[in-house]
Amino acid sequence: MKPFTILAAIVLLTYPFAVYYGLNEWGLGAVASVLGVLFLLRVLGGNQTRLRELKYIAWLSGGAGLILTALAFLFKSSQWFTYYPVIVNALMLIIFTQSLYQKESMIERFARLQEPNLPDYAIRYTRDVTKIWCLFFVINGGIALSTTFMSLHIWTLYNGLISYLLAGALFAVEFIVRLLVKRKNEKIAENGL
Repeated sequence: MKPFTILAAIVLLTYPFAVYYGLNEWGLGAVASVLGVLFLLRVLGGNQTRLRELKYIAWLSGGAGLILTALAFLFKSSQWFTYYPVIVNALMLIIFTQSLYQKESMIERFARLQEPNLPDYAIRYTRDVTKIWCLFFVINGGIALSTTFMSLHIWTLYNGLISYLLAGALFAVEFIVRLLVKRKNEKIAENGL
């Protein structure tokens, strides 16, 4: 099951290109069949993750993908495929926002996978980073929604490349800021301030 889960994750990561290429080469029926299987694997593979929220994301995004695939096949319209990135951004926004009302924010949970004993400053920092990711999901989801009304080429370009570059840039900037925050707080601790 694990190799199929990895394959499904890779294809779903390249989802916009798979849709674009598949529709141009094989048509709606073939794309719907392949994506249906991959979304099913996504749902089933959700049980293999350690964080409860990531299980929910896998189950809900896989289920939403199955529904969109069924609608595309039923109504013979590839437009349904274009809503998947919007749904994924909405799910991520809901889960990240909900975590802000719990004891540990989503980013804190990710951080605790590597460093179980986080200092107080790191907990505050992870909460702020979670808020920034929420804003990212709002903006990215809004742009993804606007691309559903554009050509499949533009939709693929944004959702398959530009959105990943933006997320990667946010990761990179956050990593640099995290190092600076850590260094600053370690100096404060050393000086006993």
